[in-house]
Amino acid sequence: MEKEPIKSHKDLKVYQMAFDAAMKIFELSKKFPVEERYSLTDQIRRSSRSVCANMAEAWRKRRYEAAFVAKLNDCESEAAETQTWIEFAVKCNYLSVESGRELYGTYNQILGGLVNMIANPTPWLMKR
Repeated sequence: MEKEPIKSHKDLKVYQMAFDAAMKIFELSKKFPVEERYSLTDQIRRSSRSVCANMAEAWRKRRYEAAFVAKLNDCESEAAETQTWIEFAVKCNYLSVESGRELYGTYNQILGGLVNMIANPTPWLMKR
């Protein structure tokens, strides 16, 4: 079976994982306490969504390797930030240990995919 060609950032497995994780965080964070609305809730939602937004931007910057890699680095740092917020959410008992572990592991996979793209950007760059 032949793989479909990647036509957009939405076709990237790492993007799909990040989008699904951000949506899961959105749903889970609805249960966070009201007093966290302008801190942890906003922060974890913002950073998780930012992984996806930066990936869309990176995809559009594929003409220039340095710009592409720089945006992927932004994705990587936002994913790592999201992991930190997950840790806080678990320690504050807003997320169960199981949910936290699952989300954290998903972000490890996302980070792995991003690091691979950063280390080997050539297949993703636009052909001139």
